[in-house]
Amino acid sequence: MAQGPSQLLADDRKADGSSGEQQRPDTQLVQAAVKRAKQGDMEGLHFLYVSYAADVQRFVNSFVHDQHEAEDITQNVFAKLMTAIGKYEQRDVPFTAWILRVARNAALDHMRARRAIPTEEVRVADTGQAQIGQERGHDLRHALELLPDDQREVLVLRHIVGLSPTEIAETLDKTESSIHGLHHRGRRALKASLSHLGAAPVIGPAVAG
Repeated sequence: MAQGPSQLLADDRKADGSSGEQQRPDTQLVQAAVKRAKQGDMEGLHFLYVSYAADVQRFVNSFVHDQHEAEDITQNVFAKLMTAIGKYEQRDVPFTAWILRVARNAALDHMRARRAIPTEEVRVADTGQAQIGQERGHDLRHALELLPDDQREVLVLRHIVGLSPTEIAETLDKTESSIHGLHHRGRRALKASLSHLGAAPVIGPAVAG
């Protein structure tokens, strides 16, 4: 579920992966499922779908900003996985990074097809808190639009998809130290933008560093 400004700017220790990690599928189980899926085994494909569909859909939605379109694209990604998975090699990149690259390409292809301009902003979930929640969501989306593409993408992968810095580095083909730098600069710039927009009261206490 998408996070609001206060959650997105939470304690650095959680944001940088030292705590609060999302539970990931067991690597050996994933490898076994991939092997079976490559052989055309439907149970292997089903395991990969159950393990990764939610992450893929959240990631795709950060591009297309439409839940129904994100669901359709996610279904298409996994519908084509039977043939696409033949291109995947474990030694090149972990499956998590690979499937998100596939999803990213599918989302961008979809947007090109409808002649949309990719902004890669984050849609903030409607919490039902009426005007205040809507205003905060608008402020967050606007602040994210102002970030450089690489910083925004790192924040999306970290706080919306829930990947660790190591997984983000593998997904974006960058070093882990560069991911930490992008994440730190992105959060700092996001906080400054929210303050400028008058959203400072919803931001958690400042963290040193």
